[in-house]
Amino acid sequence: MDTIFALASAQGKAGVSVIRISGPLALETSNQICDHPLPAKGRGLRVIQDAQGDPLDEALVLSFAAPASFTGENIVEFQVHGSTAVVSAVLDALSARPELRIAEPGEFTRRALENGKLDLAQVEGLADLIDAETEAQRKQAQVILAGGLGQLAERWRTDLIRAASLIEVTIDFADEDVPVDVTPEVVELLSGVENDLRRETSGVQIAERIREGFEVAIIGAPNVGKSTLLNALAGREAAITSEYAGTTRDVIEVRMDLAGLPVTLLDTAGLRETEDHVEGIGIALARKRADQADLRVFLAEPGEILDMEMQPGDIRLAPKADKREDQAGAISGKTGQGLDQLVEHVSTVLKTRSTQVGIATRARHRDMMENALTSLAEAQVVLRRGSEFYDIAAEDMRSAIRSLEMLVGRVGVENLLDEIFSSFCLGK
Repeated sequence: MDTIFALASAQGKAGVSVIRISGPLALETSNQICDHPLPAKGRGLRVIQDAQGDPLDEALVLSFAAPASFTGENIVEFQVHGSTAVVSAVLDALSARPELRIAEPGEFTRRALENGKLDLAQVEGLADLIDAETEAQRKQAQVILAGGLGQLAERWRTDLIRAASLIEVTIDFADEDVPVDVTPEVVELLSGVENDLRRETSGVQIAERIREGFEVAIIGAPNVGKSTLLNALAGREAAITSEYAGTTRDVIEVRMDLAGLPVTLLDTAGLRETEDHVEGIGIALARKRADQADLRVFLAEPGEILDMEMQPGDIRLAPKADKREDQAGAISGKTGQGLDQLVEHVSTVLKTRSTQVGIATRARHRDMMENALTSLAEAQVVLRRGSEFYDIAAEDMRSAIRSLEMLVGRVGVENLLDEIFSSFCLGK
């Protein structure tokens, strides 16, 4: 493996910047560019020098001997003063050394995967943690990064290997009397894994929403105050407001942190019959996005027939409470009346749904688990046909095991790696 280096902290001026070196020559090279050998205890202050021996900066140097490091290789990190000049000078000094090369995006993490320090699900969790904007996203990513999905997959895999082994023993001794009927234990093992997989699969959609954000659509007729309400919730002028109906033609999106959950508010075109071609496109798009949203806020007069059917969790409010005598069940984006109650309602609904979340978070996870479920269902059908079909059942179980191994990246995921690691920065 090449020895690689990169800036591991953010670009730009900072109090401290971290430059990381990883690979077989990390310790040797670091000893050569420091004014004294690396500290025996793995940390200490050293002066970093260029090829001519001129000092570049005094840095806190941390060294990690393989395999006790993030990548599983020898790693050295320099915590230098975070000016752009210092960082550039140290990176230039490292670039001048022929035994080193700049890391590719995500290469440190990729080496951690290849060296068995992380499984693929943990790599995805790390990417989610880096991108996390809300508390719910952070917690979800931490569970994956800590190996929660890998531990589940290993437990399922162990049970399926046990089940397949029992069946194969029966096949091997088909001409002899096996003292114990293994079928009940095999069925119990398969059923247990199947139930766990179904529960996890059903929670992926909610987990994806936590990772990518829930969508809440504001719906109503033209000029009922949808854009004003959006601006009030966003705390800024995100949408144009006017007294003229049909001002909003496209779907306006505002992303926000709502009680620790990532939420995207959608301001949609007013729903009405129109001969304006462009407005009609906006209305059609509004209906489509509202159908796909996790929750809808309807602004409508009492007794008004809604253009769309309300779903569980949706809320209906009378618009422009500041202009009404009867303000019960009304809201005003202009004065803020009813905003707190609306936020509380939306938060409660989305938090309740979030309790159904599993550990798996991505469509890839769901696909692998569904493949395993299909194989398990086929195995159980074959088992009921009798012992002469046990070899087919054993192969179905092995197929389920392969799906679980793909879930955590043990086999058959090489085509995914470039796409996954391209989202990482150079220093990760």
